[in-house]
Amino acid sequence: MDHEDLSRRSLLQAIAATIGAATLPAGWAEIAQAADKAHAAAQLAGEARISFLSAAETKDIEAVAAQIIPTDDTPGAREAGVVYFIDRALATFLSHLARDYRAHLAEFQAAFRERHPGGSSFASLTSEQQVEYLKTVDRTPFFETTRLLTLLGMFSMPAYGGNRNGVGWKLIGFETQHVFQPPFGYYDRDYPGFVVDPAGTP
Repeated sequence: MDHEDLSRRSLLQAIAATIGAATLPAGWAEIAQAADKAHAAAQLAGEARISFLSAAETKDIEAVAAQIIPTDDTPGAREAGVVYFIDRALATFLSHLARDYRAHLAEFQAAFRERHPGGSSFASLTSEQQVEYLKTVDRTPFFETTRLLTLLGMFSMPAYGGNRNGVGWKLIGFETQHVFQPPFGYYDRDYPGFVVDPAGTP
């Protein structure tokens, strides 16, 4: 692993470490309730699919997320399926944010069309054009919420829709481990019948 790989990994580790301190526009009670709903949604969700966002919304949000955590020598938000996490979150455990988020997305798209009248969508721009445009909207509610949702989708449990195949965890060197509860303990790990949930649920 070269210096650039180490720098990227260190950055992502720092980002992941701050997620716990970052909050959506909600109090701790709402966040705790959202966590419970997220767990329940993960148990019922099955294979990740888009159910809330339109095709156009999905493409634009995925393109924004892919600029927040881009793909280089290692996987980024696109490979992690972050947009599936965002879609599931807005449809279930963060549904109270859905209306405002969709309104902010519409503002983002309207501003884009004003700035790029010849462009069909943000997702249709080149990577360089996308970065240039995002620099003009990086303090807006849409971008700030998308940035946080992207980080959550990159590093949360795969069962919630993102972090596909645990790629986010691999980037920061995190190894998922089962949480043992009495009367079982770590010594049961070698028991032939013990299997860690492949979806990443401890």
